[in-house]
Amino acid sequence: MKQRYHVVIVGGGPVGVALAIELSRRNVTCALVERHLTPQRIPKGQNLSPRTLEHFFFWGIADDLRAARLLPPGYPIGTITAYGNLMSEYWFASPGHELVRDYYYQANERLPQYLTEEVLRRRLAQCPTVTPLFGWTATAITQDEGGVHVTIAAEAHRRQTQTLTADYLVGCDGAHSTVRAQAGIDRTGIDFGQRMVLAVFRSRQLHDALQRFPARTTYRVLHPDLRGYWQFFGRVDVGEGWFFHAPAPPSVQTPQDVHALLQQAAGFPFACAFEHVGFWELRIAVAQRYQAGRVLLAGDAAHSHPPYGGFGLNTGFEDAVNLGWKLAAVVQGWGGARLLASYEQERRPIAVQTCEGMIAGGIEQDRAFLERYHPDRDRQEFERAWQELAGAPRFHLRIQSYEPHYEGSPVVVGPPGAQCGVQGAHTFVARAGHHLAPRRLSDGRNVYEALGEGFTLLAFGVDDAALSPLREAARALGVPLEVVADRHEGEGRDYGARLVLVRPDQYVAWVGDAPPPDAHALLRRVVGRE
Repeated sequence: MKQRYHVVIVGGGPVGVALAIELSRRNVTCALVERHLTPQRIPKGQNLSPRTLEHFFFWGIADDLRAARLLPPGYPIGTITAYGNLMSEYWFASPGHELVRDYYYQANERLPQYLTEEVLRRRLAQCPTVTPLFGWTATAITQDEGGVHVTIAAEAHRRQTQTLTADYLVGCDGAHSTVRAQAGIDRTGIDFGQRMVLAVFRSRQLHDALQRFPARTTYRVLHPDLRGYWQFFGRVDVGEGWFFHAPAPPSVQTPQDVHALLQQAAGFPFACAFEHVGFWELRIAVAQRYQAGRVLLAGDAAHSHPPYGGFGLNTGFEDAVNLGWKLAAVVQGWGGARLLASYEQERRPIAVQTCEGMIAGGIEQDRAFLERYHPDRDRQEFERAWQELAGAPRFHLRIQSYEPHYEGSPVVVGPPGAQCGVQGAHTFVARAGHHLAPRRLSDGRNVYEALGEGFTLLAFGVDDAALSPLREAARALGVPLEVVADRHEGEGRDYGARLVLVRPDQYVAWVGDAPPPDAHALLRRVVGRE
């Protein structure tokens, strides 16, 4: 049996389902192929950034996501860092996403990934243009001028197969992606040569002992023998539920061995009941290409991360939103070939710099600190350095400067010679290639409540007649454009420009104080048609 879609998505984890939702809200037909019938109940991917919650707002399920959380309302999301073990005299509570809260329309959230997936799957059931194929696995992929062809087999009866045909295929099938392998796309990265353990367990004793700290959700241990690799405990709920990641020497094999490792990191003996114990290799890898003909990659298929800093799932959701509107534009005819090519040009540098700079770079910084300072060698020197490490400016800079942007994108009118990257600064000023900060309009609405599903032109104190060329150009090119006119006063002045052209993914494509001299040329550029 052959069926034709605009897009086939292989991999129905959170990124694949998110992409299907994003495509459906843009009336794009797609099939979603996923071998698991239900989400896997391992509490990974817990930290969801403020930017990710903006996506859930536009998908109409931000409130549903917050209702699914296990933490009590208002429970602080953040990290305790301790030296040696969690009973150490040396510890600090570092700042988190609250430092950049004002620059996003939503606050961050924390809950196990399987609960996030359940919320997404319920939303998926409301998407009329999506055909969910849970319990199926992609086994073969070919492409030609007519499209891409995917053979899928039923997990329960492997002899039961069907072929799906689509204009495009997106592999969201994880770090060991079948799609990536069959498309012939290699990966590069860093293998740290370090075996790690993941344990999921319950222990009231651990919860009680950690009342010595202010309430937090993650407890990170920097041990001098571990070369910058973390031991860390994370709350699944408040009371008994935990997960634990740590380097695991070859001698650690059994749950009893893992229990001993837990107690060493905690610094005291405690009882626990294991729900899961598994091992993984610490490495980062990024696909050398995100596209091969009609095949594209997103999420862990494009970039795989260790669970350091909560980058993996959030980066995957951003892939889905970036790619979703561009695929819709192309299949609907108003987006050009350069628009789809810009997906890799925008998203791959973000993954590379996140992996190499934020994750590997963070490990190297911690390793250098642990090698240089030790309380047994020079306590006074160590305590001075520890206070500097704990100092707020260091963490403020790290959090505030991580600001993924597309200044160098060919479909953004950014500054000359700019490049896409993760290093920037959070500000309310609207800048081409950067995320639009939320501001209040003169009618009381937040600008995020006024943004359209296509492009939105924010016009502050500009004569409506002057906007006619942009409206006419959008109409002629078939580009969905909504104009939001407002007075040039109040918070809207914070954008620093009277005209702000916002993309469907809430990134700024162009800014100016007067209409562009050639409206057609501007729109053709930002939709990849020149």
